[in-house]
Amino acid sequence: MEQGVGFFLAHILESLLNYIHGMSNADVLWLVIGLLLLGQCLFMMRFIVQWIHSERHQKSLIPVSFWYLSLAGGLIVLAYGIHKLDPVIILGQLPGTIVYLRNLMLIHNGKENNTPR
Repeated sequence: MEQGVGFFLAHILESLLNYIHGMSNADVLWLVIGLLLLGQCLFMMRFIVQWIHSERHQKSLIPVSFWYLSLAGGLIVLAYGIHKLDPVIILGQLPGTIVYLRNLMLIHNGKENNTPR
């Protein structure tokens, strides 16, 4: 690579800007929602929350917030995939959202069964 890392990064940035300039305003909004603001950000935060929770307890644990972040992020990325009619994203996110929702149902059903009457 004779031009160096700076040239490579400038090329990537230029390609990204050209990609975005070719999109409609609605598509740019969906890109921001799905990638930057909500979907992927929430999805990434679930791992950070789980890591901090496990470190505090000094063992691997999954807090309930992990499942809420998973469900919220998964649903937003799924909505993005549906908007883009992207079968890879749709088929990748749909099963996960069902699992996240089921885990939350099991957690809440377990809490109801443990309350004294």
